[in-house]
Amino acid sequence: MAEFTHFNESGRARMVDISAKNATERTATAQARVFLLPETLEKIQRGKIAKGDVLAVAQVAGVMGAKKTPDLIPMCHPILLTSVDISFTEDSRTDQDGCCSITILATAKTTGPTGVEMEAMTAASVAALTIYDMCKAVDRGMRFSEVCLLSKSGGKSGTYSR
Repeated sequence: MAEFTHFNESGRARMVDISAKNATERTATAQARVFLLPETLEKIQRGKIAKGDVLAVAQVAGVMGAKKTPDLIPMCHPILLTSVDISFTEDSRTDQDGCCSITILATAKTTGPTGVEMEAMTAASVAALTIYDMCKAVDRGMRFSEVCLLSKSGGKSGTYSR
């Protein structure tokens, strides 16, 4: 198992020094799934949510979330993002709770000395939270889960795929 790198010799939190690392092209894709009532999904699709275009706002919020990641995650380095893409897949099939879903995919890219996994995960999470915020007046039972890293590439650790 790898050693934790965010602690100094006294066990106190620290930001890892990345100054000696090579800049490489790095990409990460994360997902989150929002589970909601079929009527809520239909309202989103028909533009009938009072707060506006839910997916358009969630898309912008996801990008903003990626850009704000180091402000939210204490030991996350501020990095120059070269790209953030947010996409949505709507699934009207219902689960055991009678809910359908929206899957959010967030892909972040950079060329630098550290990865963009946290930026992709934050983007997917913030997009999911935004969907909840915009739809909570009509569906307080929404939930989101399956927030995870799907893939990453670049850097010393190479490629990962779930």
